[in-house]
Amino acid sequence: MSGKLRIALDAMGGDRGPEEMVAGAVLAARQDDLSVTLLGDQARIETAIADCNLPAEVARRLDVVPTTQVVGMDESPFEAIRRKKDSSIMRAFALHKEGKVDAVVSAGNSGATMAAGLKYLGRLENISRPGIANSFPTMKGPVVMMDVGANVDCRPRHLFEFGVMAAAFARVLSGIERPRIGLLNIGEEGGKGNLLVRHTHYLFQQSSLNYIGNVEGQQTFQGDIDVIVCDGFVGNVCLKLSEGLAEVVVSMLGDEIRKRFLSKVGYLLARDAFAAFRRRVDYAEYGGAPLLGLQGTGVICHGRSSDVAIKNAIRVASEMVRNRVNDHIISLLAADDFLAKKAEAAESEQLPEAD
Repeated sequence: MSGKLRIALDAMGGDRGPEEMVAGAVLAARQDDLSVTLLGDQARIETAIADCNLPAEVARRLDVVPTTQVVGMDESPFEAIRRKKDSSIMRAFALHKEGKVDAVVSAGNSGATMAAGLKYLGRLENISRPGIANSFPTMKGPVVMMDVGANVDCRPRHLFEFGVMAAAFARVLSGIERPRIGLLNIGEEGGKGNLLVRHTHYLFQQSSLNYIGNVEGQQTFQGDIDVIVCDGFVGNVCLKLSEGLAEVVVSMLGDEIRKRFLSKVGYLLARDAFAAFRRRVDYAEYGGAPLLGLQGTGVICHGRSSDVAIKNAIRVASEMVRNRVNDHIISLLAADDFLAKKAEAAESEQLPEAD
């Protein structure tokens, strides 16, 4: 294998089979100075690579590690890590633990991916719960939301840590030294929301982070916030709702254009603008969702990820490694370590009644 960075790709994850994973790996190997280790059905992977007719320089950047088991999308994560130690996702994180790869990318079972990452890599120091971050397009640039599905029942400490981890990732994603952090709530006032968000609001207020206060759902896409913090239940609903809305808007726009002659003429004149809009709201352009809080680097992709989405997920993983996101997390958390330790006690403090 050649290349400065080594990315392990779970070739058996996703809905489109290892052929799509191979196509994504090839795109990444062509565009970046890295190597990709594909784990899974050796015969199918090698056949897919051969079908690409790659130049020798690119072919040398692809490696295959055969595995004998696959974790299904509907399998229990805990059963999967207990019974399927030779699955592609388990072996990928085992390679990471052994230092043979620098990051893991998977479009497979997200729960099993998180469980495998925790089993082999463990948590970063002072991180009580790793989580999943996700980037959304806005009017002014991407916003990072965390958590979007890993932790549905949270405490104030967990949400505070999500803010720290997402801020560190936003530094890499957008190059912003002090990302603006907002807490997703049903109102901007400090007394709004349930006990969880009210306690978390006061905790953020005492921190050294660039916390701008509570934010409401309609502010998500305006571009005035860099990080939005929420629990995994709320975050996952927001993620699925946003993706579904983007797809419906694109589809409805296409339907309206096809109905009218003048609209078709207008489309021809503005074709480039429509194409740019479609790319802007396409999840594939943003790659995967990083698993933050692990002692290593992992990225989760959509099960229906295309080769472009896989290529971009590999790019996200490589940028996280190159920019040492975990070091930023540790540094930011250390600055407010007293708050993290105080967070549990904060739950018993008297707060004003909700508005």
